Amino acid sequence: MIETEDAQGRLKNRAPVAVVDIGSNSVRIVIYEGMVRAPAVLFNEKVSCGLGRGIARTGRMDDAAVERAIAALTRYRALADQARVTRMHVLATAAAREADNGPEFVARAQQILRAEIRILTGAEEARYSAFGVLSAFRAPDGIAGDLGGGSLELVNVGPDGIGEGATLPLGGIRLQEAAGGDMRRAEKIARQLVGDQSLVAEGRGRTFYAIGGTWRAIAKLHMEDTGYPLRVTHGYEIAADEALGFLRQLAQGNLSKLAGLQLVSSSRQALVPYGAAVLAEVIRKMKPRTIAFSALGVREGFLFSELDEETRRRDALIEAADELAVLRARSPRHARELARWTADSFAAFGIDETEDEARYRDAACRLADIGWRAHPDYRSTQSLAIIAYSSFIQISHQGRAYIALANYFRYEGLKNESLAPEIRRLTDDRIWMRAKYLGAFLRVAYLFTAAMPGVIGELSWRRTPEGVLQLVVPAQRAALAGERPEGRLAQLSKVTGVRTELVIEPAAIAPRPISVAR
Repeated sequence: MIETEDAQGRLKNRAPVAVVDIGSNSVRIVIYEGMVRAPAVLFNEKVSCGLGRGIARTGRMDDAAVERAIAALTRYRALADQARVTRMHVLATAAAREADNGPEFVARAQQILRAEIRILTGAEEARYSAFGVLSAFRAPDGIAGDLGGGSLELVNVGPDGIGEGATLPLGGIRLQEAAGGDMRRAEKIARQLVGDQSLVAEGRGRTFYAIGGTWRAIAKLHMEDTGYPLRVTHGYEIAADEALGFLRQLAQGNLSKLAGLQLVSSSRQALVPYGAAVLAEVIRKMKPRTIAFSALGVREGFLFSELDEETRRRDALIEAADELAVLRARSPRHARELARWTADSFAAFGIDETEDEARYRDAACRLADIGWRAHPDYRSTQSLAIIAYSSFIQISHQGRAYIALANYFRYEGLKNESLAPEIRRLTDDRIWMRAKYLGAFLRVAYLFTAAMPGVIGELSWRRTPEGVLQLVVPAQRAALAGERPEGRLAQLSKVTGVRTELVIEPAAIAPRPISVAR
């Protein structure tokens, strides 16, 4: 256990772990809170060293790039010590694997980091990238592609797990050098290498999972270009046909007039046209249904592979929501009780749910109290922002909107939609109404529980022969009934279109109607 003094913003009994990723373009350290299903990032830093630049021509990593990487690794070791890291994993990819001076560099780096460096083969890179996708998406089905500076790893990911993989010499730096800065030549090289891969064609009509910093930069630029309301790259999707048009524009190389270019580092900007060229060729060959961008790749996939099977099977969204409740809610147990009660409530009102909608409702309940310390006038907007922009995985953007809107309505009420139109764009009518339904149930529940556990499970729904749904309050909780709960019940009745009434039920006395909402 790591000593965190009196910090309450950290989960207890977590031992920080670090992953150092020595890539062809950048060298990065990510320090995670612990080895769990949905690890939070304590610290993240990268330095664009360009270790892969020039290898295709000289066979060696550039001396200046090596020294810059060594300086970065020296700092990373000190940062890891400062963060009380208990384990450091070091992964090296194409540059260290292929360069003649790779062994010398690795020996120096190991001495500095005081950790063994695992030099990944192309097959291992593809496998860990696939694990990243398995970790980050619900039931992924398609081809995962991880574009680095020196290579492109492709792997089949589906219901049966990880399938065939391949490595292509199509990293951004390598393609830039091979083409001599000529984009037409770069497109020709990409077309030939991608076209020769039968694996790519196996993804037809499925999803292509785009991994790597250059492709995430493309996602950011597309969001800015289209005015997309939720600037979260993980889980962002673009239809294949739409993506091709945008990629053609990027591959022309004139990025200066693009909106949002300031969001992409200058070193990454130079590689964007080449990443666009490769992705365009993948789409032409694969003909996927959609492109989904992943923030998780080799690093997270490696950690996921180190977990036991039981932990891997856990729902990362629910785990993360529960942890946030532990850190910020008045009672995490109450939040879990809400999840069970709203499941029963949806069933009683005949509100059907898909498997994912049920997960989103569960997560929304666990997160329903994370904004309680905010000023009352801003609890709705703060909760919406925290939820919409949290680093959740195994959730779609529409799912984020559902959870965020449910908690917005829980605080703001069911009529005030002043902040909802932007997020509304992410939802369809079904999700929009389920967010309102859930917000209405939460508004009822909190007036009986005062955000504390032990009460909500005692309240149940009962349908009368006339079709009225009664909220049955046991006699020992009768004092909790009153004007305000009755008003909230009336709101619930209005939004769901179901007649309701609140009754107190002594053990042997017939229910006595207190209020009827029509």
